[in-house]
Amino acid sequence: MLEIIDEIRKKITQKSLSKKASKTLRNVANYLEQHVDNMDYTNYKSLGLPIGSGMVESACKWLIQQRFKGVGMRWSIDGFNNLLYLRLAWVNNNFEDVFR
Repeated sequence: MLEIIDEIRKKITQKSLSKKASKTLRNVANYLEQHVDNMDYTNYKSLGLPIGSGMVESACKWLIQQRFKGVGMRWSIDGFNNLLYLRLAWVNNNFEDVFR
């Protein structure tokens, strides 16, 4: 990742770049520098951790959208939050914890 950041920094100094492109590359390099520790994908993969967001998106679709985005359904924020607690309790099979 550091090599990529170095390459981006080199490109920023090119005189042929527009100010807009230079600013964009500077923003990208700054972002990558700030988040480089979170992007150790080789290590995460070796630990068996998921890299993509597909599992989370699938869980959200199953957990929330399937129940709360039916045709014609409308929810207030309070109503949604209350039902979400019930949905999570049902999925996790822990009604006792929720209803103490």
